Amino acid sequence: MDLPPLIPVPGGAVPPVTEADLHAFADGLLPPARHAEIDAFLGAHPDARARVDDWRAQNRALKRWLDPVLAEPLPLRLPLAPAAGAGARPRPWRSLAAGLAIALVGAGSAWWGRGVYDGQAQRGAAVAAARAGALQGFAHRAAVAHVVYSPDARRPVEVGADQEQALVTWLTRRLGAEVRPPELRALGYALIGGRLLPGERGPVAQFMFERADGGKDGRLTLYVTREDAGRETAFRFGRDGPVNVFYWVDRDFGYALSSVADRQEMLRVAEAVHRQLDARR
Repeated sequence: MDLPPLIPVPGGAVPPVTEADLHAFADGLLPPARHAEIDAFLGAHPDARARVDDWRAQNRALKRWLDPVLAEPLPLRLPLAPAAGAGARPRPWRSLAAGLAIALVGAGSAWWGRGVYDGQAQRGAAVAAARAGALQGFAHRAAVAHVVYSPDARRPVEVGADQEQALVTWLTRRLGAEVRPPELRALGYALIGGRLLPGERGPVAQFMFERADGGKDGRLTLYVTREDAGRETAFRFGRDGPVNVFYWVDRDFGYALSSVADRQEMLRVAEAVHRQLDARR
């Protein structure tokens, strides 16, 4: 749904209203000044007000349903490492499926639902980390986020490529350092847009791209986080279910490129992204 423009108020320009603003208003996450602006916007747009009221009702229903689950202790019988000589094959797709299910349950209220999904995904990561070769940390969260959002045909991103500068400004402000999508059209990928996600210790940016020729590799996402800044910079490759991930840390940021494309294609794109990051410094 395209939001109507916010009616200007005396004293200067008002930032445009985004889907994220409405979700944050519904969840009581806005600072007082922005809360007042969105409240004025909703007063002039009853359809948007009805959506926000619906989200609040969903929040209350989800909270009643999921609070008892979130309060449950971790079962003592849960194995944190595979038993010696165990013949069971690792199944990394289970952790992805759990993250996807949780995200879908919370889809009606994105901000609150994402917090639940991220907490559950972190529990799954603790178990997945014990499996040899499994993705860990931000690389695992990037794979889960790719599976959750890339199949969405109607709203895969919060801010579209037609508002790229607004997206860059928003994500830069939230992450506390400049965050800008790479230019991948020369490689056959067009920017769809991006979104803000919750990370383990702070906000994370996700940019989404799509094959311009509609090729079999489909969509590709770049996950950008500051939570592992300062660690090793070497490229690493991993796989979680059908998703291939190239990830690395470079100075202030960690990057994870996720797609169902093959390893050679992923490396080609990862190297191009890395070159662009170097050129911007």
